[in-house]
Amino acid sequence: MKPRRKGAKSQPTARHPRKKPSIEAIMAERSAIMAVIVASGVPARDRADVFQNVVMGAWRSIKRGLYRPAPRDDPRKALRGYLYSVARHLSMHYVNSAWARRFILDPQPLGRLRGVVGPNLDAQIEARDLLRAIERLEPRHREILLAVDTPETLSAYAAQRGMNPFTAASRLRIARAMLALRIQRWRR
Repeated sequence: MKPRRKGAKSQPTARHPRKKPSIEAIMAERSAIMAVIVASGVPARDRADVFQNVVMGAWRSIKRGLYRPAPRDDPRKALRGYLYSVARHLSMHYVNSAWARRFILDPQPLGRLRGVVGPNLDAQIEARDLLRAIERLEPRHREILLAVDTPETLSAYAAQRGMNPFTAASRLRIARAMLALRIQRWRR
């Protein structure tokens, strides 16, 4: 183990100026911030949003005390260097995000597909009619039919409502029969 050195017990802290830059001082560096955003590859449609994120992020971090320039540095150069690092970080975060990498604007996105997507029109009409048939059922039948679609089991559904699992199964069977009857009437 090394012996402790003589002298100061801890490193002296640098004295930082009490005056923090204002939001106006940050906004005055707009051209420098925009240059970093453009150089980072942010698309033109999103540059204003990224600029706003940079300004607000820098302002919040200054208020929290994370901006601590060296006292010997020129205040404007120190602020520009700090804004450069914030702008570079947030711009690269935006450019590398999955949303920005996969976002494609197209006026006719379905026109780019080669084949038909989803069920055909007849299946959609039939599904809509089946939903109307379910909607016209009594509330107790509709409730048990929709409960079957949830991930919980029928016995858990019965336990939540304080009923016997066999009663719940019987009610489900009756609800299915009522739905089948409604569908038969609709198809005739």
